[in-house]
Amino acid sequence: MPWTLSRDDFDLVRVATLKATTSVAVIIPAKNEAATIGAVLDAVCYYEGFVDELVVVNDHSNDDTFTVADHHGAKVIPLEGSGGKGEAMRAGLAATSSQLVVFLDADVLNTTTDFVPRLVQPLLERADIELVKGYYERPLHHMPTGGGRVNELAARPILSLLYPGLGEIRQPLAGETAGRRAALEAIRLESAYGVEIALLIDIAREFGVHSLAQVDLGIRRHRNRPLEELRPMAVDVLRAALARFRVALPPQL
Repeated sequence: MPWTLSRDDFDLVRVATLKATTSVAVIIPAKNEAATIGAVLDAVCYYEGFVDELVVVNDHSNDDTFTVADHHGAKVIPLEGSGGKGEAMRAGLAATSSQLVVFLDADVLNTTTDFVPRLVQPLLERADIELVKGYYERPLHHMPTGGGRVNELAARPILSLLYPGLGEIRQPLAGETAGRRAALEAIRLESAYGVEIALLIDIAREFGVHSLAQVDLGIRRHRNRPLEELRPMAVDVLRAALARFRVALPPQL
């Protein structure tokens, strides 16, 4: 079973003490997120000295993402090739060297100063933890829950059916993820939106379900996408999960 930490399990002083000389990199893939990336970076940088490397991977943005991210203290690197979230995560990993790596989404409206410390806490407390996922409530249309439709209707059902133990992960598609560099480099990050579910499956296969943890990040607010934009995401998620279950898929899928 994955190790689950509640809001009350967090102790910033203890986490800061445990970190000591352990290096932490934060990588943020971003495409046209000029409106939100500044606040995300400010939250990440709030505790001076906690984050050793801060990288924004600029995925072919045509707005001011580069300028805003640079102004807020991040090292901004351009993403080569066709782009995509998985490719951006790979580029960020290659551009950093810290022992612990945290990935965050650039479009979150309420990233808090404790996101990064909470995500690395399990890695600092237990040597057997290799990957940490955030979990949270996701409001939708003024309702307290209902967001995360691909997560609830595609990712969690397929994990429950095909991958014992991984159905206990509440937000398998969470962009708020932390891991040990050695573990992340032991696998290959999937392309596009299949990267999050593939990462979870691959780490569990390589190190065991007991190597996973999840931490409560409270409430996550971001731009909810219309259904027509969610379908391609769901296809990527299902493709990655089914391919790892050795289901033969036609080329168009």
